[in-house]
Parts: sequence; structure tokens; C-alpha cells
Amino acid sequence: MILIAQGICLLFLALWLTTGVRDNLLYPQVNEMFTTEVMGLTRMRSEYPEAYEMIAHRRVISRYRQRLVFRLAVAWELLSVIALWIGVGCLAAAILGAMSADVARAVAMGAALMFTTIWAMFLIVGNHFNYWLCHEGAQNTHYQMTLWGLGTLIFLAL
Repeated sequence: MILIAQGICLLFLALWLTTGVRDNLLYPQVNEMFTTEVMGLTRMRSEYPEAYEMIAHRRVISRYRQRLVFRLAVAWELLSVIALWIGVGCLAAAILGAMSADVARAVAMGAALMFTTIWAMFLIVGNHFNYWLCHEGAQNTHYQMTLWGLGTLIFLAL
């Protein structure tokens, strides 16, 4: 039963990230706009001008670099979602007795780690740009996704 529950938990990550990758591929301008705002310190400049002055040297205003960072993030998301679906398939194969449960869990853990890495890196890079000042909703989402990924990793380790 635990293997089934682990498979379902990984399936949830795969389904959630699949919708995110879909939207980033079909409607990239939505999330790319927020990447640009964070990296350019746009909101911080108007809402916290004193704090902005202290870290203005960190901002990235090159559209090329902003797009590059966004595209790298989407590429990692795409690789992660592929890994998640492979992990789901491996766990399903293990449930059916066609694959070792230990190997399936190892693949699933690698995929869950990739998922978790996305959100942890957003937190780390976002912290460099002080996005917690003006993008609290995004930061909260990134924390929740990091915790979801960590929880799944822990469950897969059982």
C-alpha cells in the first residue's frame, strides 16, 4: 500500500508541474513579466525607494539576461516534469512487480529532488533580489512548493 501512496504523491507533483510547464510554454509572457519585475527591482524601486537605493546595483536590466534566466527556469521545469512522469511510470511498474521498488523509489526521489530544486532556487535567487519586499505571494508559493517537494522526498525515503 505504501508504494501506491508514494506513486500517487509523485503523480500529484507531476500533474501540478505539467500545468505550470504548459502555461510557461503557451503563455510565457505571464511569468516572464514577473521574472523581469523581480530581476529589475521594479516594484521595490517605487514601493521601497530607500531600500532600493541600497541594492540597486543588483538589478538586471538586460532583457537578454532576463529572458535567458526565464528560459533556463522553464527548461529545468520541463526536464523536471519529464523526470516526474518517468518516476510515476517506474513506481507504477514496481507496483505491478515489473521493476524493483528500490530502483523505482530512487528514480522517483531524483525527480522529486528536481521538482524541489526549482522552488528552492527561486527562493535563493529571489532573496538576492529582495523579492520578499514586493512579491510575497510568489515567495509564499515557492515556500509551499519547496515544502511539498521535501515532504514527497521524505515519504519516498520510507
